[in-house]
Amino acid sequence: MTDFPLSFQHMSFVDGMRASMMRAPQKIAAKHGDDTRTYAQLLDRIDRVTTAMIADLGLGPGDHGAILSANSIPYLEIIAGASQAGVALATVNPRLAPAEVVAICDNAEAKVLFADARSAEAVKDSQFATVKRIIVVGDELDTWLGEARGSATFPQVQEWDNFTIPYTSGTTGLPKGVLVPHRSRILTLLGMAQEYGCYSPDDRFLAMAPMCHGAGMLFALAPVFFGGFAEILDKFDPEIFLRKLKDERISGYFAVPTHFNAIFSVEQNILDANRTDSLHTIISNAAPLPQSSKEKIVDYFGDGMLHETYGSTEASIVTNLRPADQLRKQKCVGLPFPMTQVKIVDGEGKGCVPGEVGELFSRSPYLFNGYWKRPEETDKAFHDGWVTVEDMAMRDDEGYIYIVDRKKDMVITGGINVYPREIEEVLLQHAGIADVAITGVPDEKWGERIKAFVVAPGGDVSADDVVEFCKGKIADYKLPKDVAFIDVLPRNANGKVLKRELREKG
Repeated sequence: MTDFPLSFQHMSFVDGMRASMMRAPQKIAAKHGDDTRTYAQLLDRIDRVTTAMIADLGLGPGDHGAILSANSIPYLEIIAGASQAGVALATVNPRLAPAEVVAICDNAEAKVLFADARSAEAVKDSQFATVKRIIVVGDELDTWLGEARGSATFPQVQEWDNFTIPYTSGTTGLPKGVLVPHRSRILTLLGMAQEYGCYSPDDRFLAMAPMCHGAGMLFALAPVFFGGFAEILDKFDPEIFLRKLKDERISGYFAVPTHFNAIFSVEQNILDANRTDSLHTIISNAAPLPQSSKEKIVDYFGDGMLHETYGSTEASIVTNLRPADQLRKQKCVGLPFPMTQVKIVDGEGKGCVPGEVGELFSRSPYLFNGYWKRPEETDKAFHDGWVTVEDMAMRDDEGYIYIVDRKKDMVITGGINVYPREIEEVLLQHAGIADVAITGVPDEKWGERIKAFVVAPGGDVSADDVVEFCKGKIADYKLPKDVAFIDVLPRNANGKVLKRELREKG
C-alpha cells in the first residue's frame, strides 16, 4: 500500500459536491421539471445511495452495476452515490434494444440495474447473467433510499479507481466498456472550467444531452460540482429550450449540431421572443459543426460565446476552438486543452509537418484506464502513454488542429456514434442479402444519416424489407434511412470495402 502524506486527499466527484454543499446547503443545485434538490438534499440522497449499495446490496470497491434511464436528478444521485461506494456503473443508452442492454450488462458484470419505468418494462422479461436486482427509478428507488438507515462506513475510493463505464463500439462493432477513473473526470471538469471560463457558483447551466454518453454526463456534472445550478432536460424541444434559456436566466449550455439545426428551424417570431442577455457560454461537441451553423449561432446568440470541442470517451477533452477563432478558422477543432499534448504522426510513426494528414494522439491526465476485459484493444489504444482513437488529422501553420477523417468508419448521426459493422452483421443474417456496407452520408438535420448499400442477387428484397429486418435487433437510431441496391461492393486488393467510393455515390 502506497504511503501518502497526511495532506493527501484522493480526488472524487462527491467530495467536490460536498464542498459546494458546505458552502451553500440550501441553494438549489438541480431542477428537472417540478423536481428540485438543494445541495443538502442532493448530498443526503447521494449518501443514502452509497449506504444502501453497501448495506443492502453488499456491493463495494471493484463491483459494477448499470443504469438505464433518461436524464433526471436521480440519475446524477445514483451515479455519484455508487461511485462513493466504489461501484462503477455502466451507463447504458435507454434507446438500445433489450438484447443490446443485456449484452452490455452481462459484459460489465453488473450486479444491479437501475432503470426508469419505461426501460424497466422493456427489459422485464430479459435474462441477465449477473444482474441480481433491478431497481426502478421513481417510487421504488425512493423507498429503497428511505430504508437506508444510518450511514455505512464508506470505503476509501482512490482517484484512479473507476468512476463510470460508458460503452462505446469499436471496429468490431461490439460494445466496449471504457473505464473512466475519478481522476480523469475531476481534472476534466477543472480543465473545462478554465478553458470555457465558466462553471462558477453563479453559473446556471442547461443540461440536455443524454447522460448515458460521456459528454452528456460531463456537462450535467460540471455545474453542481462547482456549486452552480443545473436545469436538466430529459428530451430536447427547441421551443422549450429557448424559453428555458430566457426564463431561467441560463448562462451556458452544451449542444450538438442536431440541436442547433432544430433551434434555427423554429419560426422567427419564437426566436425573437426568447432572446436573452444572461447567456455567455455555448459549447458544441460530438460532431463537426458546419460553418453555416456557426454563423447562425454567432448572429443569434452573440459573439464571444461559442466553443467547439473535440474529444473522445477514451481521451476525454482534447482540443477546443475558442470564440475568437470561430469564424476565422473553418472545419477546425482548435488548440489543445490545458495539460494536454497532441501529436500527429504518419504511418511510420514520424511527426507530420503542417498540412500533412496523420493519426492524432493525445496525452493528458484526462485519459481513461483502458477497456474493460479488452487487453488487446487497450494495448492498441495506448502508445507509450499516448492515446489514439484512430482519428486522422492535420495541423496548420499556427498549430490549430483539423479532424480530416476517421480510420474507423464510424457514423455520427444526431451527435451519436453509430458503428457500421454492427448493422452490417445484422443484415447479413437476411437470407436474401449476399453483401452489405453501411456508410454515413451528409444530412442537414442529423449531420450524417445512415445509408445501406445492399447486394441482393435474387432481386426480391425491398428497401422496406431491409429496414424492417433490423427493427428489434438494433436501436431505432441505427436503422438505415437510405437503402441503395448495388451489383457488387467496391473492394481493394485485400478485400476491404472501399467505403469512400460508396460515400461519393451519395
